[in-house]
Amino acid sequence: MTDSDPKQSILDAEHLRLLSIGYFISAGVSAFFSLFGLMYLFMGVMMGAVFSSAVKAGQHAEGMPPQVAGWLFGIFGGLFFLFGAGLAIAKFLTGKYLRQRRSRTFCQVVAGISCLSIPFGTALGVATFLTLGKPSVGALFERSTAV
Repeated sequence: MTDSDPKQSILDAEHLRLLSIGYFISAGVSAFFSLFGLMYLFMGVMMGAVFSSAVKAGQHAEGMPPQVAGWLFGIFGGLFFLFGAGLAIAKFLTGKYLRQRRSRTFCQVVAGISCLSIPFGTALGVATFLTLGKPSVGALFERSTAV
């Protein structure tokens, strides 16, 4: 098979289309789960505010955790949200770039990060590496950047 083989070209285009759909779905799942970080952020802020007002009012009990625990809880939630939202954006961009056949290196980096999400992300990442590693797909990406 050569680079100009029409069957291989159609097969590569279909593989890239399916991978982009997979990344769009994965981006949606990542975005949904990142919303749990907002829940922790809200709970942490509320815990910090309640503990702060209890300490100011002199109602601090022996067993009550310090107000810092609430703020740390909120910080953890905020970081979880930011990481999840960033990952969702990166996966969405990967799906877009696969359709446009550009930024092959970016797609490979996000595929490597996706491999950490067992089992769906691992399958998606490995399929991405296998597809983007083919010389015929590499030629598709080179052609789209040359135009």
